[in-house]
Amino acid sequence: MAAYSFGWCEVGGAPAVAPGGKGVRQALAVLGAEAAGASGRDGVAAAVAVELVHAFSLLHDDIMDGDADRRRRPAVWKAYGTGPAVLTGDALFALAVETLAVQPGGAAAVRTLSVALGDLVRGQADDLLFAERPWTGPERVRPDEYRAMAEHKTGSLLGCAAALGAVLGGAAPETAAALDRVGRHLGIAFQIVDDVLGIWGEPQVTGKPVHGDLRERKKTFPVLVALGSASGDRLAALLEAGDDPGAAAELIERAGARASAMAEARRHLAAVETDLAGVPLEARALGELRSLLGFLVRRDV
Repeated sequence: MAAYSFGWCEVGGAPAVAPGGKGVRQALAVLGAEAAGASGRDGVAAAVAVELVHAFSLLHDDIMDGDADRRRRPAVWKAYGTGPAVLTGDALFALAVETLAVQPGGAAAVRTLSVALGDLVRGQADDLLFAERPWTGPERVRPDEYRAMAEHKTGSLLGCAAALGAVLGGAAPETAAALDRVGRHLGIAFQIVDDVLGIWGEPQVTGKPVHGDLRERKKTFPVLVALGSASGDRLAALLEAGDDPGAAAELIERAGARASAMAEARRHLAAVETDLAGVPLEARALGELRSLLGFLVRRDV
């Protein structure tokens, strides 16, 4: 089941080549070690641990959201059942902790991972609660609440990846902390760009139908910004009805929410640059890190 979740085999174990993830967290772990002046090899255990935790979170996330597909294949819970999928996720998490614990500096690395996991769970809980809140009125979800959720749900693990590589590479605590902040800002930017792609992205790129997030009535950042505009009540009615996502997308864009979302993503990238400038980092790895960050925000938006 774990091999299936990584795309290495079909249901039952027959070898397969399925599309994997973007590899962002693994790259951040290795670059975090190199940016701190260590060898990239020092970041490999961090890359493995973070990818195991990411896979664990996806298995549980698909169950909580009821998502039947993952990367154009049946999700693990759909292929094998809910109970086995939960246990597979738990096993991946246990293996991630063991991977770090046996490394030199493993105790500090496990502590770093534990903080990130606590934040990840908090972000996931907030995301689930957002779905139950109304579109309008005093109880509606505000953009600042969404930023906090995105930092925890997405940014905590990205920050952990970069920081873990540095921790295992023997970096000073302030360097690891700066890299953690970098990943958290990156997580917010990354999530907001995903939100834009979820409404206006090309299906061949995103793997989702046009206006997919609107069809699923997700409270994404552009939607929340538009709900706070003069068109908010009309948009809320369209979203509640759920029968005209094209009109909803047009209304969101006319409200300036698409542009506001991309501006917000770029603001967090500017904060990344501030954090990177605050600590001494190895120049070549820093250049590669900047290239990675730029790709994440420019990708087909």
